[in-house]
Amino acid sequence: MSQGAKAEGTLGTAGALARSVVWSQRKRLGLGLVLLVVDRAAGFVVPLAPKVLVDEVIGHGRVTLLPWLAVAVIAAAIVQAVAVFALTRVLGLSAERVVLRWRRRVMARVTALPVARFDETQVGTLSARVMDDAASVQSIVGWELARWTSNVLTSVVAFVALLWIDWKITLAALAFVAIPGLGLHFSHRKMRPLYRERSRARADVQGRLTQTLAGIRIVKAYGAERREELVFTRGLHRLFRLISEATTRKSAMNAVASVVSASVVAIVVVLGGRSILAGQMSLGDFGSYIAFALMFASPLLDLPEIATRVSETLADLDRVREIEAMTPELSGDESRAALGRVRGDVTFERVGFEYSAGVPVLEDVTFDVPAGTTVAIVGPSGAGKSTLLSLLLAFHRPTHGRILIDGRDLSTVRLRDYRKILGVVLQDEYLFDATIAENIGFGRPTATREEIAAASRLAHCDEFVRQLEDGLDTVVGERGVKLSGGQRQRVAIARAILADARVLVLDEATSSLDSLSETAIREAMVTLRKGRTSFVIAHRLSTVRSADLILVLDRGAIVERGTHEELLARPSRYRTLYEAQHAFSDEPIASE
Repeated sequence: MSQGAKAEGTLGTAGALARSVVWSQRKRLGLGLVLLVVDRAAGFVVPLAPKVLVDEVIGHGRVTLLPWLAVAVIAAAIVQAVAVFALTRVLGLSAERVVLRWRRRVMARVTALPVARFDETQVGTLSARVMDDAASVQSIVGWELARWTSNVLTSVVAFVALLWIDWKITLAALAFVAIPGLGLHFSHRKMRPLYRERSRARADVQGRLTQTLAGIRIVKAYGAERREELVFTRGLHRLFRLISEATTRKSAMNAVASVVSASVVAIVVVLGGRSILAGQMSLGDFGSYIAFALMFASPLLDLPEIATRVSETLADLDRVREIEAMTPELSGDESRAALGRVRGDVTFERVGFEYSAGVPVLEDVTFDVPAGTTVAIVGPSGAGKSTLLSLLLAFHRPTHGRILIDGRDLSTVRLRDYRKILGVVLQDEYLFDATIAENIGFGRPTATREEIAAASRLAHCDEFVRQLEDGLDTVVGERGVKLSGGQRQRVAIARAILADARVLVLDEATSSLDSLSETAIREAMVTLRKGRTSFVIAHRLSTVRSADLILVLDRGAIVERGTHEELLARPSRYRTLYEAQHAFSDEPIASE
């Protein structure tokens, strides 16, 4: 597709989105238009005043009209002030409501995207789509729209008045305006891709800043502040170059508009002066003509600003439209069968998965896990353990093969229902900037305080919660920075306990605990896993000895399976891994 065709296609989608936004606010915009007409009608009193003053008051000596003329001007000003105030309230609040709804809508679309999208896109870039790009709709339903409409309405009425006073002068001035106006149109078309690129650059800069701040401890630990500053500065310089180019073009458009406006006035003065000398126009008509000419020319000065705002708005709406066009994770979910009550049987049938075409990460993975069984998945780094759990959590779909839950193909049941039966503790445990109680209750918002406290005790959170001044009401900070790694892990485990799930997914669930805490958690996990299907990934093989089944993964395939004792009783990769981890232990392998 050519660049021009691509631009036209994008314009169509952004234009359609803009029209849908305007249509949704048609009632408020209609009221705003009425107020706008009142404002503009009152505004025409001033340009008519010179004609009455010169031709009637001075020319014909009708002095009695003078006070009425002053009253009319003051009354028109009051009407305009009231109309503008009401217009600002109606359209201003309407615009803020639309922005609020669109931010909520875009945020909902972003959070509904598949996990793979988040793997490919910076978090800061997505947050820019929600907060900055969604706010662009304000320009098409707020005061900016009123301003644009006002300019058009004023120009049309002023143009009709100019034709009525002297059509020859008006057409001569219009012919002069046409050519520069066409140039401004083409300039606007060239600016839109520039603003689209500028929006991308701003989102990239914001994304990098978000990453730097989120990883500030790593940045400081490696003394990388200066390096991150340079990376950020390079992004800012790229953004500055785009802003500079846009500003230069906008300034050129402003300069052209100013020259055109002055030229229109000059044409009017020359031709109008000749008409007065020839007796074809009175001084009052000329005064009114000048006033109407200024009203007609004034919007020309706004054309560059309007073109800039339109280009920026459409560029931002392009990016919003990209989000709108992405297929959400739950697309078609309502048409799938409800999951219903679940026992917890999980089956993988010849499952394979590829992140990139032709590069398999999992191949022909097959196993059957009866309800209530604890399965440990072990293997060297890069074997595919985390990918297998991602498939189990439905973050990704198998490239081939299928996953069954209670004998039903996971792809045929509602994903939302399936996620409700899951309890998760991931390797990189995430806590929100909220209280400990709120974090524990995240997976079950309706839980009572007593239930939260019980889950906290079962995960041995109470051991450190008792030492905190605010107890369960202690705010943990972003990502739980106010807690130690082990404490964060216990809160995450308590969250999974409270969810009361049928299927548990524990990725390195005890990786951040000391030996004493690990023993306590292991005891809690034995209780937790009763009656539930549990999948456990752990690099420390001592933590999986109680599993009913151990699957050994290597290079994306299951190479061994069995219990801890069975795998140790024969030469196996599991035994090799186990012995390597216990190489410095005084306790013999056989005693395990």
